[in-house]
Amino acid sequence: MDKKAVKILMNTFWKSGWKSPCGPFSGEEFEYAKSKGIMFDPITITHDEIVQRLHSMHQEPALKEQVITAFLHSLSTKKVHLRSALSSWALTRNMPLHTFSERPALHANTSACGDCNFLRIQSDENYVDADLNVLNFERFKWGGVRHGWLLYCLMDLELLLREHSDSNSNNVSPFEVTAEDQAILAQLLEAAQTGDPKDSARSLEKKWKACLPSSKQERDALLEIWAAAGILVPGDKPRNRKGGSHDFVFAATWQGDDGYHARNVLEYFGPYLPQTSD
Repeated sequence: MDKKAVKILMNTFWKSGWKSPCGPFSGEEFEYAKSKGIMFDPITITHDEIVQRLHSMHQEPALKEQVITAFLHSLSTKKVHLRSALSSWALTRNMPLHTFSERPALHANTSACGDCNFLRIQSDENYVDADLNVLNFERFKWGGVRHGWLLYCLMDLELLLREHSDSNSNNVSPFEVTAEDQAILAQLLEAAQTGDPKDSARSLEKKWKACLPSSKQERDALLEIWAAAGILVPGDKPRNRKGGSHDFVFAATWQGDDGYHARNVLEYFGPYLPQTSD
């Protein structure tokens, strides 16, 4: 990962707060960041092309492990850009190969495409001169914001695979999972098992402050990633929504007595969880 290119990306959109740059971008610094795969020219692509590319990626058996180890590696290293591939992978893993108009949504909440709408993915039929730079900035700054966007999922997974390939040497994963990563994971999971229906996603974000070196915005992103990935799943009981729920999409109605989804946690993180003796 080229630090100079990342700095150029960050400075484009942030200086003590949001800047409002007007693309398309140009200039020597942009060309440098683009050459390192950190910034991009505007992209024109169709929904159907995105679905095809995602479908092809999911045919690679190694993708899942790369996503999981990247996520765990990010916990102690604070490489937050590695986290959202978990939700991007989970949201698209069961996506059928389909076209935008193949099955129109009866009640379009996130997309007029029925398949995307069912998976809670926001998608358009066509993307014309779309800006990937702001999406990648959010990915590096907080771990992503627009996790449920089809275009973000594509960019997120493709960039993770590129970083894995560029960093890989001697067939050893560049995303080393340490004992510290495993300890942080265990603490995050333990904090999620509050059992209190009055606890909200905002309550859990505050509890996570003691578990994870991070900003509030990074913890918010992590909550959304876990909820989108099916780790924090709202139950069927009546919700006790509290202040702050409007800050979330996937985690908005999660509450403390929902805990975490044990089967999904085991599927994702099984080898990295504390081993208990019989």
